[in-house]
Amino acid sequence: MEVFKYKKPLLLMQKAKRFGIVSVVLLLISIGLIFTKGFNLGIDFAGGTLVQIKYDKKAPIDEVRQLIELQEEYKGASVTYFGNDNELLIRTKVKTKDLSQSIGDKFKILLAPTGNFIIQRDDTVSDKIGGQFAQQGFMAMILAIIGILIYVSLRFEWRFAVASIMALVHDVTIAMGMIVLFGIEVNLDILAALLTILGYSLNDTIIVFDRIREGINTIKDPQLESIIDESVTRTLSRTTLTSLTTFFVVLTLFLFGGEIINGFSFTLLVGVIVGTYSSIFVASPILLWLGFSVSDYRLKEAKKAKREKEKEKMRAQYENGTL
Repeated sequence: MEVFKYKKPLLLMQKAKRFGIVSVVLLLISIGLIFTKGFNLGIDFAGGTLVQIKYDKKAPIDEVRQLIELQEEYKGASVTYFGNDNELLIRTKVKTKDLSQSIGDKFKILLAPTGNFIIQRDDTVSDKIGGQFAQQGFMAMILAIIGILIYVSLRFEWRFAVASIMALVHDVTIAMGMIVLFGIEVNLDILAALLTILGYSLNDTIIVFDRIREGINTIKDPQLESIIDESVTRTLSRTTLTSLTTFFVVLTLFLFGGEIINGFSFTLLVGVIVGTYSSIFVASPILLWLGFSVSDYRLKEAKKAKREKEKEKMRAQYENGTL
């Protein structure tokens, strides 16, 4: 199935500078937000307390929020439904060293006017553990990027690898900028979403690059711009269909999945949009700007094919006993 049918290639590379300017502006805004406003770190990274309570009826979430907001020490705490309408999950950055009374005990007293409920969970994450989570999460992203760089270098050519990594950095940076802009609380689920964006964006980029590599070997035009235009045009229908399908699934998750996964689904939404854009309009122009030579690549592939042919010939002679 093809959504778009073209009789001639789209001249995308003629507009590469425009797309580059758009990307640079978005990156600068995102980096500015990250360094000026900063992340709203959740308890997984900053430390804090998580309390889960269950009512014998529908939980009065608005009343609970009002009572908690009146307490200065719990300023910034989040209250969301958890699983069903009878259970609430309270996240606060407050920790207690008082072994005789936990945060859960304090909430039991504070929320007594809201009805009958029980404390199902009362977990505290220390600053030290939160810092370890942040460090390990950062290392996971770095190792993923290094692994991608090595794989793409071996599978394609080093310029393809650099272009794909730059596109991934572009996608993740803009996604983080949007997280900061909307004040989304950063916990382990957001980290998981960012790692998912890495995989999703790379998948799209590899498909485009594979078509470009195929075009280098089959399209007679020696100009890389023309090869990229034709290759991207050929894969545009597939990329659009895949991205739209993923987008609507994640949008459904965002609209109906509940508050508990809103941050995760929002991050994925941004990632799907930016990842699709970068696969077509960022990664390919970067490959062009890195000075990739079609003639050198074709010569290299010809030499490689010649070596393989000679190996096959020697193997055949050996098997026939003529070597």
